[in-house]
Amino acid sequence: MGFGHPKNRVTVRRHRRLRVAVAGSLVGLLSACSGLAANAPAPRPEVHDDRPLVLTTFTVLADMVRAVAGGHVRVESITDVGAEIHGYEPTPEDLRQGAEADLVLDNGFGLEAWFSQFLTDVDAEHVVLSDGVDPLPVHGAETGHATNPHAWMSPVAGEVYIENIVSALSDLDPAHAAEYAANGEAYAAELEEIHGEMASALGELPPERRVLVTCEGAFSYLARDTGLEEAYLWPVNAERQSTPRQVTAVIDRVRADEVPAVFCESTVDDTGQRQVAAETGARYAGTLYVDSLSGPEGPVPTYLDLLRHDAATIVAGLTGAAP
Repeated sequence: MGFGHPKNRVTVRRHRRLRVAVAGSLVGLLSACSGLAANAPAPRPEVHDDRPLVLTTFTVLADMVRAVAGGHVRVESITDVGAEIHGYEPTPEDLRQGAEADLVLDNGFGLEAWFSQFLTDVDAEHVVLSDGVDPLPVHGAETGHATNPHAWMSPVAGEVYIENIVSALSDLDPAHAAEYAANGEAYAAELEEIHGEMASALGELPPERRVLVTCEGAFSYLARDTGLEEAYLWPVNAERQSTPRQVTAVIDRVRADEVPAVFCESTVDDTGQRQVAAETGARYAGTLYVDSLSGPEGPVPTYLDLLRHDAATIVAGLTGAAP
């Protein structure tokens, strides 16, 4: 990953204390000048922990890192459960936490439009987890994205993320590199199993009915790797709302291909997709998770749970099998 020589732990902690002191002043200044203090989320509780701090941009990545790390590093997500990550605006608390970080991981592919500004105030190693994934373009209206960023939605691409996580953690903490490699290998095997089961189940469908209809175009990588075609109400940008023309186009596609089920994502409005279902007789077959995990008591508390939930929901909807 090109990190250079691993940091000495004592030096890291000294630098971290210095960065935290500077960040504390910055937080106070930002709060006073912008009036964010009254509206920002409550500060995260201060944590006294000597383990290296790894910061990710959203909860899916944080869970992947925790699975590989095995407790040897402290992992935090900048955005919370349920957050919409495309247009997120970092808070002073995020900047304070960034100043403590030893390693910062983001998705890349233009997903986190706000992230480059965040990095200007963060002195930490930075790794892009989608590096090595064969990118897919965004099809549709102008979106500001040249590349579809949702690569992690395919278990095949997820294995590349895991490889990058193993490499990044091993550079940060060489003493546990063998454990990170073993954890990554076991995790990759689970991703392969999920992909195999889904591809096998969907392979029973006739080609003309292998169409995945969603609200946002967040499933291009999954569709590619499982032999599906995709249709959606809007391209990559959850801030958009579907237009009557987009809804009509999807309705025509569902009717023409006799698509049995349509879906929508957890962080966006499903009104347009429910209209598609009502107009075509297709079943609204459930909620898919993409940009965020659920809470611990929800249906997708981990990335593997997210993949399994979405795979089961898609297979059940398109094949008519019980989920």
